[in-house]
Amino acid sequence: MATNKEAPLGSSENPIKFKDQDFETLQAECLKSGVLFSDPTFPAEQKSIGTPEDPDPKKAIQWKRPKEISKNAAFVEDTTATTDICQGQLGDCWLLAALSCLTAHPSLFVKVVPPNQSLSDRYAGIFHFKFWQYGEWVEVVVDDRLPVREGRLLFSYSRSRNEFWSALVEKAYAKLIGSYGSLKGGNISEGMEDFTGGIARSLEISSRTPRVLWRSLAAALSRGSLLSCFIQAKSTSDIGKVTGEGLIRGHAYAITDADKLTKTSDEILLLRLRNPWGFIEYCGPWSDKGKEWENVDPTEKERIEVKCVEDGEFWISAEDFCNLFDVVELCSVNPDSYDEESTPASWAITEHEGCWLPGSSAGGSRKYNKTFCKNPQYTLVLREKDENEDEDDEDDMGDDGEDDDEMEDQTVTPDSKKRAEKQKVRRCTVLVELLQKNRRQRDKLNFLYIAFHVYKNTCLDRSFFMKNRPAGRSGKYKAQRGVWRKMRLDPGTYVIVVSTYRPNLPGEFFVRTFSKIGNTLETQDFACTSSFSQVMTAPVSSEDQERVQMTFDKQAGLDDRLNVKDIMKLFNSVLEKDYHLPLETCRELIFGEDTKGRCALSREQAGTLLASVRNLQSIFSQFDEDSSGSMSRFELSSALQAVEFQCDNKVVELLSERFTSGELDMPFHGFVSCVTRLRKLFALYESETSQEVKDRGINSVSIKHARLCTDPGPEQAFHFLLVSIHSGCFSF
Repeated sequence: MATNKEAPLGSSENPIKFKDQDFETLQAECLKSGVLFSDPTFPAEQKSIGTPEDPDPKKAIQWKRPKEISKNAAFVEDTTATTDICQGQLGDCWLLAALSCLTAHPSLFVKVVPPNQSLSDRYAGIFHFKFWQYGEWVEVVVDDRLPVREGRLLFSYSRSRNEFWSALVEKAYAKLIGSYGSLKGGNISEGMEDFTGGIARSLEISSRTPRVLWRSLAAALSRGSLLSCFIQAKSTSDIGKVTGEGLIRGHAYAITDADKLTKTSDEILLLRLRNPWGFIEYCGPWSDKGKEWENVDPTEKERIEVKCVEDGEFWISAEDFCNLFDVVELCSVNPDSYDEESTPASWAITEHEGCWLPGSSAGGSRKYNKTFCKNPQYTLVLREKDENEDEDDEDDMGDDGEDDDEMEDQTVTPDSKKRAEKQKVRRCTVLVELLQKNRRQRDKLNFLYIAFHVYKNTCLDRSFFMKNRPAGRSGKYKAQRGVWRKMRLDPGTYVIVVSTYRPNLPGEFFVRTFSKIGNTLETQDFACTSSFSQVMTAPVSSEDQERVQMTFDKQAGLDDRLNVKDIMKLFNSVLEKDYHLPLETCRELIFGEDTKGRCALSREQAGTLLASVRNLQSIFSQFDEDSSGSMSRFELSSALQAVEFQCDNKVVELLSERFTSGELDMPFHGFVSCVTRLRKLFALYESETSQEVKDRGINSVSIKHARLCTDPGPEQAFHFLLVSIHSGCFSF
């Protein structure tokens, strides 16, 4: 069995320490000092609540430890169960429903709630819990001071009132997200994923017959999946309303079991649900007090644990479930759990983090055809086919189209559908999920509309997207934390494009794929190259040559050189007004030449540089669509290619951030500065005389010239050198 030291950092066995707090160290310190732990990173104050303070003094919040609330307080009383969790005065039923599901799976539960925690043995007022966060497990430490109002827990509590593990899990998750208020509202899938590291999916109940749905849910439960469900509210005012059957609209329920009974000649399919509130139960057929139980054998009732207690838990028939509920959400750590009859296989998980930057990599949906190609792209290489032949199933594309102008993206044509019906094909199964990060703010959600598209090709530009349809996609753009799709694709090389619906919206994301061993996901990058010298060798025009000579005759010093101010005047005298260069840019141009450290140019250098600036203006104007003297940041990559600089996405993002000062448009002088510094970087590499150093790539050259320590590999070093220039560590 692997120890913490052997397990990779970020695994469940060796989680990241949130806020750099180590549980064992802090606990030992508290036990030694005899002082109960008080968490300075999540203080017992209103800011940790995250909502406005109630002005009524009677509703003032106090923070108390469990033994101050109940004399018989226990971390866990007997065993953990779904009825341990009741929702308090916080709209986090989505989280508590997921937690209820977790209690039915002991092996998953101990990942989140580590064992051997107590309010008596080695008690120091400190507890720890683990949550999955975008590819890594994180350990969160909390003290046991809980918010109390009028003597009772304000938020999550146990039905017995003496058990406190669920309230402490809720507090730890609130600390992870930012505050209790940040937990208000959400999808059950969020909680289920963060408790397991699995992938959650939604299923429209109307898409299945009661028998088929029950069979699928029973199979998923037997394989360790977490299940929940809800009734969709028709409007905001409809949320929380109780139906005639005792069910709550817009409210999350946990599905905790599936069973069946034989009554005369009929087979009754049942599902067990739980309301996180701990009260208000379903009152229809097969509910706790339903007459249907009267004719059931007592041993059968005992076997499936029928309890006539108002604890929020109840049974319901599959048929009534399908008639009353709208959506089921499932979460499994293994994609095979989604297919009732699939054979378990070996799955490889590949993960990447990235971001959408306004004006650079936030290109928006296909509706914005000029910028869609600027979105982050990831190469997916599929080599290993499935062992069994499979027909295309509903997960491949789904029936949910995108916005109206993208409805033509359907890849299933009448002819291809007929061919698929005639023969079975062996393809590669891949499951792709896109999650947006850190979108919970205080007491509200701020999710972007997100989606992904999968194309069969590489190095995709604007013209490609204008002519080709995707081989797969996540579906409609949705304002929720994650979107996913399981697809069966032919072997080959694909590109996954991740995007928000509208362009120029900043955000961070996490993308991961589950695929068979042998298939890979990589960033869509390429080598940085330059042929700048060939492009910028245009001869100086006779007109410019004459202007240079006249300026030098009048302004040059005894060394026959022009200083930076005179150079600025010279250049701006030939440039259009909107393209004038500031003093700092002219200084960068001068130090980009071989001036032996002097901020002045010779006649020859001035003439050559003037011709280069004119050429840059000509190229820049092609991308200045409104002749304003600036271009969209989205065009930087194309403009750099026009001057023969081929830069990958990461480099372009850094350049864009550095030379636009956070604006969405890049002025001409920013473009000139950008090109000048890139030219210097490539020149450093090309001028290196030591073949041994040069063979090691830009990495070694950057160390020699900029005294930087980087990871081996020329592209990483180039990025690192660029960052150093961006931050001012390297200049000229």
